[in-house]
Amino acid sequence: FNGGVMKASLLRSRIMDVMNTWLTDIKLRELPAVSMDLAVALGAATYGAVRHGRGIRIRAGIARSYYIGIESAMPSVPGIPAPLKALCVAPFGMEEGTHVALPDKEFGLVVGDRAVFHLLASSTRKTDAAGEIVEDWSGEIGEVVLLEADLPPSDEAQGGAVIPVWIESAITEIGALALWCVARDESKRWKLEFNIREADPK
Repeated sequence: FNGGVMKASLLRSRIMDVMNTWLTDIKLRELPAVSMDLAVALGAATYGAVRHGRGIRIRAGIARSYYIGIESAMPSVPGIPAPLKALCVAPFGMEEGTHVALPDKEFGLVVGDRAVFHLLASSTRKTDAAGEIVEDWSGEIGEVVLLEADLPPSDEAQGGAVIPVWIESAITEIGALALWCVARDESKRWKLEFNIREADPK
């Protein structure tokens, strides 16, 4: 428990009783708190010290591999969507606070119009490396979320233009997957962000 409101023993006891009704084989026990009022501040200060090399850091990598769906470059057929390839942008085990750049994997991004991004994930494909493209992924990779975003045109490109871009990805300290579409000459970056701690693949 932490926070000043949890100093009330009656409230802590009631929470413990309710949570223990959900369990069958074990019973929860209350851990001692150094200070209810200062618990969050102490945790933040400890985290800051660890970031500067003072203390022990507990590392944790992501539990899934994450991909972006890329449309195949093939002639369009009316009424039939182009098949998606899965581009690995965050491999299994990628740690928080790290990033990956994929300048050799280029694709066309339409700006000045609504763009659709398919975020995909897999809990079974644990050996795919960042930048790897999976063409046949049925049954192993599932869609997590479909994101629509309005990406503003750059000074050089008008709305509807297709700009060659590559992907840069990062797992932030709070567990979000941040993606940037970076223009070939790196003059422009478009940022997308997905909360991967709350999203589960189908």
